[in-house]
This record gives sequence, C-alpha cells and structure tokens, in this order.
Amino acid sequence: MNAVIPQPERQDTTAPGPGPHPDGPWRIHVEDDRLTAMAGTVRALLEPHLGSGAHDPAAPATLTLGLDGTLPPHDGTVGVAPCGAAAPVDESYRLTVTGSGITCRAATPTGVFRAAATALQLIATSSGPLPRQELRDAPRYAWRGLLIDPARHHLTPGEVRRIIDLAALYKLNVLHLHLTDNEGWRLEIPGIPELTESGPDGVPRDFYTAEEYRALQRYAAERFVTVVPEIDLPGHCATLREALPGLPDAPAPEGLKGRFPYVPPLDLTDPGTRKTVASVLAGVCGMTEGPFVHIGGDEAVGATADSFAHAIRELRSLVRESGKRPLGWQESSRAGVGPDDIAQYWVDVPMMDLPDTPEELADRPELLAAGHTPELIAALKRFFAPSDDDLGRVLEGGGRVLLSPQSHLYLDRAYAPEVVPPAQAPAAARLGFPAYRPLGVRHTAVWDPASHAVPDDRVAGVEATVFGESVEGLDDVTFLLLPRLPSVAAAAWTGRAPRWDDHRARVARHARLWRQRGIGYLASAEIPWDEAGTDSRG
Repeated sequence: MNAVIPQPERQDTTAPGPGPHPDGPWRIHVEDDRLTAMAGTVRALLEPHLGSGAHDPAAPATLTLGLDGTLPPHDGTVGVAPCGAAAPVDESYRLTVTGSGITCRAATPTGVFRAAATALQLIATSSGPLPRQELRDAPRYAWRGLLIDPARHHLTPGEVRRIIDLAALYKLNVLHLHLTDNEGWRLEIPGIPELTESGPDGVPRDFYTAEEYRALQRYAAERFVTVVPEIDLPGHCATLREALPGLPDAPAPEGLKGRFPYVPPLDLTDPGTRKTVASVLAGVCGMTEGPFVHIGGDEAVGATADSFAHAIRELRSLVRESGKRPLGWQESSRAGVGPDDIAQYWVDVPMMDLPDTPEELADRPELLAAGHTPELIAALKRFFAPSDDDLGRVLEGGGRVLLSPQSHLYLDRAYAPEVVPPAQAPAAARLGFPAYRPLGVRHTAVWDPASHAVPDDRVAGVEATVFGESVEGLDDVTFLLLPRLPSVAAAAWTGRAPRWDDHRARVARHARLWRQRGIGYLASAEIPWDEAGTDSRG
C-alpha cells in the first residue's frame, strides 16, 4: 500500500519488481517547455526529502513532468474555481512508477502539479523501493482551502511560505489569510500608514508590506495555490478603530450596551467611515492577484440587523467596484444572497455544543475555565440563533456554500488529553480555543461533506481553519494542523470522509515527511506510528 493522501481514486500494479529508491538521486525532466518553471518549484519541494542521494549515484531516478492532450477530460469536479475560471479547472492526472522513475502526466499544468505532489508524497513516505504502479485521480471539489490567522499572531513571510508548501503537498489550492481582527492589522494599505504604524505603546507592529504580500502571492501561484485575503468588517475592528480614532459606532440593539464587553462595529452609513473602508478595500483589491477578497461579516456584536445588512451590501459593492469577487462568513447572507455570492458556513447553535443546564455546564471544565456562566451561555445562544437559518438562506437565494463547520474543520480545537503523549501534554494544554470541547484526530477525520445536505452544485468547496487565539509561533500552528489537516484535504479532494483505519495507517507514514520538512506535529495515540513517528519534533 502506498501512503498517498488523499487516497487516489484508482491504483493499479503495472509490473513485478521494484521501482526507484526514494533516496535517489533524482533528476527532473520536462517533456514540454511550458513546464520548465514548474520543474524548479517541484525540485524545491522535493529537496528536503532527498536523503543522502547515494542509493545509486550512477543511475539517478527520473521524475518526468509532461502534458498529455490525449487524456480524457475530467468533468466530475464541482464548486468554485479559486483562480476565477468560469468552470473548475481540470486537475486530473495519471502517475506511473516504472523501474527507472516516476512520470506525471495531465491535460493541464495544474493537473501535472497535482501529480507531482503525489510523487513527492510517494518519495517522502517510503523507506524502500517504490512499487511499480499507476495512479489516476481527480478532485471532487474545486475549492480546497486552509485559513491561517496572522491577525492574532503574526507569521513571518518565511513561515507563511512553509504553510503554503504544506498545503500544496496535500493538494489544497487556497490560502485564506485572516489579515485583520481586534488583535492586529497585518497588511500595509497604500495611503493609510496609520494602520501599520507603531501602536500607542510605541511598539512596532508586525505586518506584511505590499511587496511582501505580492511576493507571497507569487510563491503560492507557483504551487497552484490562490491567496484570498480577508479584511474582517464591520465587526472585529478594534485595531482599525485604534489606528483611526473617531469612527462612529454602528447603531446598537436596544438593551445591549453595558451588558457585555464588545467592540462596536463600524457604521457604514457614515460617509467618512464608508470613505475610509473604500480606501482600504481598494488598496487590498489592487494588491491582490487572485479574483477573491473576503469581507468577513461574522460576529458583528453590537450592530442592529439593518445596520449590519447595510454594511455587508456596501462591503460587497466596494469589492466589486474594484474588480474582485467578494465572499463572506455565513452571517453575510442576512444582507441578501444572489447566485454570485459565496457564504462560508461555520456555525449554528447545535454545532456550538453548549450546555443547556447548570449541571451540564459543571461537567464542561473547558467552558468554566473560559469564564462561561449560565447567563453568558444563554446570551451566546440568543446571539447565534439566527445562524440556524443562514444555510437555508444561502440555498434559497441561489448562493454557494463554502463548507467550514466549526464542529469538525476548526483545527484550533484542543486535543483530548487521552490522545496526547505525556511529552506533549504541556503544549496540548496550552493550545486550542478554550471554549471548544477537546477532541481527538478521529473526530475530524470522520467528517463527511455530505452531512450538511448541501446539493453538490451549490457547494463552493471545503476549507479548514486554524485561528490564532492561543498560537505563539509556527510550531504551534503545525501542532494544531497535524495530523488533522490531511483528513480535511482528503475529504475536500474526494468529496467524502476517508476510511478511518486506512487513513490512520497512511498518516502514520507521513510523520517521515513532516520530520524531513522540520515540521512539528501531535504524535496522537490514535495513530499507529512507528518508533520514529513518535518523535514529533520538527
């Protein structure tokens, strides 16, 4: 059995006898000059996995990249193409392992790169000669994303590039950058230097310059990953308010003020506020190579329904005026939905898994530690009650749904103590959003995209998230992502949950890939690691 994740749709043994040894040495050959630049990218991704390269220096193995127009077109992919194409791009491929190397062929460059990612996994997860085989595969969903949260804890451009590499190796094709929130503003906006200047305490802010942002997009594009920036408005705006004081508050629901602390959302009926937001979004759209800009729209605590709906309509309009396509969190559906709208589905009240009685709360130590009281839980249920209707609202309006359910795809969930090895218990206790029930790796792996009963033709795609409330650096991010992210990638690619017993066996062999790349992970007790796999240090 190979250890490729997502598991290829078709696998055939082609001949007896061993194939090439993964330690190489390897050379990369292109059959078409249009793939020359890709060869350099594949070589860079392969580099950490080459070992000594001394298995048979006189006879290097060859990784061949080629375009083949005779391959039958694949029309089984559904969803929204992140690159902006009117229909999903053909990412199908055929990979053949022979005695002398691996050949990756597809009808499109994108498909060739997906085949190359499969080849890299074969090489990185194998310790002996590769079996001779042919693999054929194609994705179910066109949008396969990962959200990271530099707003709450800044990640350097180099760290973001490492996450892009990881995403590309698992055939994810969207990096959603949550760039702004109450805790930080991480993108330089031309003409508004106040957003990234030192704060009131004089401490310099960490942020991406316009050139760093452009460079990250180029790096991602070389790996067939589209960057989608998020400017989260009209709520989550404390940093914006701090940088540009005096912006008026949105009208608040009667009786809310003074009951709970919150940052007032922006009032986009105010001409000055609208002008400021227009400048911000025009700047972001102007720097963004991809077709999408995320407007946020979640958790606008402290805005009336009318004020919130007006804000969302304004945000969508401003993005479209700048030539980009807006998408938002599911709450944005309350401003109306049309066929061109995409709503990112993340929550409903049952999904929040909140207790109904004080006795049930007493059995939830993570909620008690986070300061939850019966009054606060009741208020949360009231505030999120409209979310129960958001999914139906999107479907009734003809919009598309980007599946990111908090219940399974929010990977900033703490790990259940029983799956954590003792050596990693301190990190596991520190990491994860405190209000989520800690769970194991299997919980994420059994998620089925079909469980939400969204018709396939209305699914935009699938996206995992890792928010940064507890994160202090890249090692923390990868600890939360791994080993959970591969199962999300599998569900996004195949359209279904992987079989757990097969998946956990494959994941066990990916410890070798992560170690070679210097990436830390949780050595969960649920996975049958070999002895080396329990050493989870990057």
